[in-house]
Amino acid sequence: MSLLEVRDLTVSYTRRGRWGGVHARPAVHGVSFAVEPGEVVAVVGESGSGKTTTAQAVIGLLPPNGRLDGGQILLGGTDIAGWSQRRLQTVRGAQIGLVPQDPANSLNPVKPVGVQIGEALRLHRRGDRRTIAHRVVELLERVGLPDPEVRARQYPHELSGGMRQRVLIAIAVALEPRLIIADEPTSALDVTVQRRILDLIDDLRAESGTAVLLVTHDLGVAMDRSDRLVVMKDGRIEERGATRAVLGAPQAAYTARLLRDAPALRAPEFLSVGTARTTAGATAGTAAEEASREPAVVVRDLVKEYRAGGRPFRAVDGVSFEVPRGTTHALVGESGSGKTTTARMVMRLAEPTSGSVAIGGVETAGVRGARLRALRRDVQLVYQNPYGSLDPRQSVADIVEEPLRNFGLGDRAGRRERVRDLLDRVALPAAVLGRRPRELSGGQRQRVAIARALAPGPKVVVLDEAVSALDVSVQAQILDLLGELQRDLGLTYLFISHDLAVVRQVSHTVSVMSKGRIVETGTTRRLFENPGHAYTRALLAAVPGTAHQLAGQEVGR
Repeated sequence: MSLLEVRDLTVSYTRRGRWGGVHARPAVHGVSFAVEPGEVVAVVGESGSGKTTTAQAVIGLLPPNGRLDGGQILLGGTDIAGWSQRRLQTVRGAQIGLVPQDPANSLNPVKPVGVQIGEALRLHRRGDRRTIAHRVVELLERVGLPDPEVRARQYPHELSGGMRQRVLIAIAVALEPRLIIADEPTSALDVTVQRRILDLIDDLRAESGTAVLLVTHDLGVAMDRSDRLVVMKDGRIEERGATRAVLGAPQAAYTARLLRDAPALRAPEFLSVGTARTTAGATAGTAAEEASREPAVVVRDLVKEYRAGGRPFRAVDGVSFEVPRGTTHALVGESGSGKTTTARMVMRLAEPTSGSVAIGGVETAGVRGARLRALRRDVQLVYQNPYGSLDPRQSVADIVEEPLRNFGLGDRAGRRERVRDLLDRVALPAAVLGRRPRELSGGQRQRVAIARALAPGPKVVVLDEAVSALDVSVQAQILDLLGELQRDLGLTYLFISHDLAVVRQVSHTVSVMSKGRIVETGTTRRLFENPGHAYTRALLAAVPGTAHQLAGQEVGR
């Protein structure tokens, strides 16, 4: 008997129409799969594929407008699909544990983490106060948190992202459930932290025989960590089977496309300095090749110092690099490595404690007034989260036009024409001009953000984790777009990322940062094929899905 068997699951969401009345939108259509004791089944697909809705239905945590329309959810042979929320409380935690995606929003900010772990034990009456306190410390130690007695008294904001995710795992395993549902448990984490979290889940599974339903859009993670794979698209299962069999020889065109678009699973390709990537993924010489003889960005001995507890703390410590014009230079490293602080100083959004930055041969230190406005026009920024960086009250037309108004470029008619040209360049239809950001997909919003950055005609574009929040297919489209824009416009990119698989695909040169310093720099090919520093080797080893490439194999080809 399967531990979990889902049969013909159908789920819809209801919404109130503009003119009244309630409309149901199907989200999951007749989905069936099983999870055996002790195995990991990965459910993969793009946003909107229905994978998270399926997981939420299994544990009875659909949002208020979600409705389970049909099918069975058999847990150990018992159908729990029709159970009330009160009855499901006896299952959650005790038989099914949940590790949600975002620890920042999943933990109560006003309660110590030890109290939150203990709540599950108290609800299920697993001992008196002293026993529960002892068990909380034991759980924190089990998930690898140092000084567990101290951590139990701390609040979520006092812990790093990786530590908070470990707390969520401690909550999920507190009652030793037979099944853990892990919904994108590492998507917001750096590769080394991601690897430690996934290793932890594997260790806990090996110790207790717990099965895992892993929901992810990362095929590299699915390849490394799952026994079987369920591929979903538009609420339906496209393909299923043993993970190696599905990814080694995909039968569905959709699975094959996901594989082609996954940076970690693509064949290694490296750009040479002075070339720009075409949309087909090859390299081609352009006008940028001639211009690459001189640097567009020069950073020398950059230092940023803060005061922490009355003592100086160096977030950036003596950083130096150059970016040849028309090329892409990547800054990579874990959270806290100093890469984003460095980028902010390049843009003059933060003042360096010492050191220098030159854009196009012009030193930026002390620049004021008209010269500072010219610098702002020459260097533009694309943020990680397009939804957070776009004004929800503005239309797309107003968002893209805003830099033109701010810099006094053109009259109203000319600006509107420029906006239409920019949307066409980033492959957005004119129909989106009047829409608000909430009416667009994540990929469309990021295209709007790129169009806005291009509006004043910059020479340098800083991309701060600009594709890390996107699904692999949308991510591939945005990366191809960036390559095309670089080829056509001779743009220079400073690419900030913790995703080395993406960096390998798009950058010409790389600087690896750790604890505020650059530990290694060079061409992308050299760093990936012959890393010289132990930290770089550790980062590369932690990239999910790359084991097959290290062994000289290629998936799905």
